Amino acid sequence: MADRPLPAVSHLKIPDDGDPYLEGCRCGSCGATFLGTRDNCSKCGARGKMQTIRLANRGELYSYCIVHRSFPGIDVPYVSAIVDLEGGGTVKGNLIDVEPDPSKIDFGMPVDVVYDDALGRRDAEGNAYLSYFFKPRT
Repeated sequence: MADRPLPAVSHLKIPDDGDPYLEGCRCGSCGATFLGTRDNCSKCGARGKMQTIRLANRGELYSYCIVHRSFPGIDVPYVSAIVDLEGGGTVKGNLIDVEPDPSKIDFGMPVDVVYDDALGRRDAEGNAYLSYFFKPRT
């Protein structure tokens, strides 16, 4: 079993000597920013111009959906959100620490990316996973 949690997704990086972060890439031709890595820009089509970057841990809520039905073992309701990060990049994840009530959620509200246990999920060897979530900025 690992001493530290494993990343729940490939674009979540957990360095040995620092805080976790989301990895993305930016096009050297048009400046478009994407979550994860890729070889070619899907905005301008440039090839071989993508640079790996560390994405910001702050952003604004672009859209959301309150989920009322899910797989067995997943507590509902919860808020699935799409966030535009500062400096570029758009990320989907769950919005936490807010009631799943439209009157409590505002489009454009500032949020922080936070990292925490992936809702108790474990791999076959019992290793924990680390995931990312969005939390309203206070």
